[in-house]
Amino acid sequence: MSQTRSCLLVDDDAGIRELIALNLAAEGMDVHVLSDGTGVEAMAESLHPDVVLLDVMMPGRDGYEVLAGLKASDTTRDIPVVLLSAKASDTEVWEGWQAGADYYLTKPFNIDELIHYLNLILSEGDELESPEH
Repeated sequence: MSQTRSCLLVDDDAGIRELIALNLAAEGMDVHVLSDGTGVEAMAESLHPDVVLLDVMMPGRDGYEVLAGLKASDTTRDIPVVLLSAKASDTEVWEGWQAGADYYLTKPFNIDELIHYLNLILSEGDELESPEH
């Protein structure tokens, strides 16, 4: 792999942050972590990560508010966003897709599944950035 990928991880659960950060770092990703929805857009604008992993239920600003902010900005709208949530009903998952998520992963999740879908999302992004674009 010629370039290092980066991820912005936003989750209020320290255990989940640690699990994801350690596993993604082991995959060679640079992982930047926030524990709540405050300042996500500013950090995403400065870092321009390859992907954002975003918890839905957080104190203060929830994942949907943050997602809306990311998608409203010209600088961050094209960054893929994966929503992570314990909200697992079909209606709740559909709301996540409708809000603009690129993927919706329900908790508890399998870390291998998360890595698999991140690889798919990132490879799709590579195809979009081909020289013809």
